[in-house]
Amino acid sequence: MESHRARRGSRARPSRRRPLLRSALAAVAVLGATAGGTVYVKAQGHSGQEVLSSSVTPSLSASASSGGVSVESVKPVTGVGVERDASLAAAMESVTVPDGAEVSVAVLDVDSGESAAYGTAAFDTASIVKVDILAALLLQAQDDGRLLTAQEKAYATAMIENSDNDSASALWRAIGKAGGLDAANERFGLTDTEGGADMLWGLTRTTAVDQLTLLRQVFGDDSELSEASQAYLRALMGQIAAGQRWGVSAAADGSSWALKNGWLPRTATGLWDVNSIGRVTVDGGDFLVAVLSDGNATQETGIALVEAAAKAAVSAFTGAGVSASSSASSSAAG
Repeated sequence: MESHRARRGSRARPSRRRPLLRSALAAVAVLGATAGGTVYVKAQGHSGQEVLSSSVTPSLSASASSGGVSVESVKPVTGVGVERDASLAAAMESVTVPDGAEVSVAVLDVDSGESAAYGTAAFDTASIVKVDILAALLLQAQDDGRLLTAQEKAYATAMIENSDNDSASALWRAIGKAGGLDAANERFGLTDTEGGADMLWGLTRTTAVDQLTLLRQVFGDDSELSEASQAYLRALMGQIAAGQRWGVSAAADGSSWALKNGWLPRTATGLWDVNSIGRVTVDGGDFLVAVLSDGNATQETGIALVEAAAKAAVSAFTGAGVSASSSASSSAAG
């Protein structure tokens, strides 16, 4: 479970086969592991301290205007364009991937409906799964014809904005753990995502293309989620705690982004999983971006890799150059 694939070169390499993009397109701190690889988790906030989920109470009617710009039109996508794949692969040549690390990225240009993907491997989600957990909870609430309770909303805010793990665990139980997540994902169109065993939600396995599918459910018109559910989730993703505003946001113009990050140190190897998903606005255009990585020597190098990949993904559509700057923070595992 904690093994990592070795990489011989220092630059990103394209996949051996072209990934398909379906038309319907977070974090745990590891306490220890058994010899068999069973991982135990402890709830922490982004600062390393436990977060009191009851301290924040969001409104279900929260507007998406605070960082969560609504996507008015997302054209159906039946496959990843060969030309866009080639453009993304070329852009990824500018991204230095450290030995032992691996990265995969998927991107959708909202205006044109065109998309591209680089890499087909599955990765552990860490805390990006928290978007999926909340989406599943909102879908279940819709099916039951109800709104979220005050306690559920408090958990949701702490889980998304602060990446609070206690709150994620509470909502993971509420949706029925992996069974509930997998059932929701079947309706969302995620075909290569599998919920983590028992309470190990951070070890949910997914691909960059599946995370792009999930982002379409959050930001697109053709969604299983209601407009109110989408707006609620987008608003939370646009109000991430200051210490966690890294990742795909590095590709955005200023503060025009909505995201969720995940970061997970592995006790067996000392290496880090670092992931980021979200929506960014660049030169007036909206892009949905998902970047997954593992085998990073430190959290900081993982953040730098994810941010460079996000910039490369957007540059494949905008033609802009990719800078090497990074906003890596020193936040604890989450």
